[in-house]
Amino acid sequence: MIADSTKKSLLKTILFHARGLGIPEGAAEDFAKKSIAAAEKSLAKKSIITEKELHLKLVKELYKYNSDLAYVYENYDRII
Repeated sequence: MIADSTKKSLLKTILFHARGLGIPEGAAEDFAKKSIAAAEKSLAKKSIITEKELHLKLVKELYKYNSDLAYVYENYDRII
């Protein structure tokens, strides 16, 4: 299970990137919440989840809703 504080942090980060792309806040929040829930469900059987595993699952889920947002989230540490 993903801690609530981690979920809030992920939501905040995804919404930050969505604002930068001009994605309406309501849509971005919906994409983020659905992606976080799906990633959590996908990783539920694991007793330990690495940050990298969580990041990869979120990217995979975000691509289902908005490829630009998923790309930016996936590569945020590489974008200047």
